[in-house]
Amino acid sequence: MTSSVGTRTLGDLRVSTLGLGCMGMSQMYGAADRTESIATIRRALDLGVTFLDTSDVYGDGHNEELVGEAIAGRRDEVQLATKFSLSRTDGGMRIDGRPENVRACAEASLRRLGVDVIDLYYQHRVDPKVPIEDTVGAMAELVAQGKVRHLGLSEASAASIRRAVAVHPIAALQSEWSLWTRDLEGEVLGVAREHGIGIVPFSPLGRGFLTGAITSPADFDEDDFRRNHPRFQGAAFEANLRLVDAVRTLAEEKGCSAGQLALAWVLAQGDDVVPIPGTKRRSYLEENGAAVEVELTAEDVRRLDEIAPTTEGSRYPDAGYTYGDSPERGA
Repeated sequence: MTSSVGTRTLGDLRVSTLGLGCMGMSQMYGAADRTESIATIRRALDLGVTFLDTSDVYGDGHNEELVGEAIAGRRDEVQLATKFSLSRTDGGMRIDGRPENVRACAEASLRRLGVDVIDLYYQHRVDPKVPIEDTVGAMAELVAQGKVRHLGLSEASAASIRRAVAVHPIAALQSEWSLWTRDLEGEVLGVAREHGIGIVPFSPLGRGFLTGAITSPADFDEDDFRRNHPRFQGAAFEANLRLVDAVRTLAEEKGCSAGQLALAWVLAQGDDVVPIPGTKRRSYLEENGAAVEVELTAEDVRRLDEIAPTTEGSRYPDAGYTYGDSPERGA
């Protein structure tokens, strides 16, 4: 089926203009239905949303298996992205960028996904104990072996990006970017673009908040991680509702939903930007896909830029989880 959402490029990798984040099908956002999740992925391919994003840590491997099942028989239609370096421990998350772990994780991901090659392989978080040159060097070996086509980084700092590209070209940087998360627009965005790296915003709908569907913390299921997220707590939650109200007002003027407007804003940030809104339902997928048809004027963008800096609360409970740096070699 001809893509209805169009295409963009991340480095030398051509992908659909919108991707599909698959994490919520396995963790974080309450219960998911396996049958509906697989149907959502297959419907995405029908709509031309062929850039699929997963990770070995999502559901501790469950998500890769799910994606692999969903794309069976349609592999040639898909630009498949997955990640490594994060794993769960009793104390939280562990980051491991050692070369031997790169190789072991890639083999395990290929097996779970049921594919011979990964189109885009990200380091999920920069390891603060392993020089990034060593990690990217091992990732580059996977490219030479034909197991991976393109390399990516996620939530990497400007310094990490500069050091990584000295080892091997980086096609994409995946980081949070939306109307309520503008941190990327500082140094990191400029450095990525300086090196021809495409931008893959995750949570472009503010973890669902910008859709306007969330009006109270009570809207979350018991096992939804947003219950404990700083931006969904107390005074921060109430303050952030003002941003949603402003987005909804402009969306009504544009004849689209608040979520579509929020996605259109991300898409308007450049042709090198490919957001990956996550969903586990076909109805939301179809609504998100229609965002590519929303045209924003310069005045629309200006109005949105004016209201966006009002977000309250940090991005994560652990502020050290973002924009990671690795040690210098020999340090």
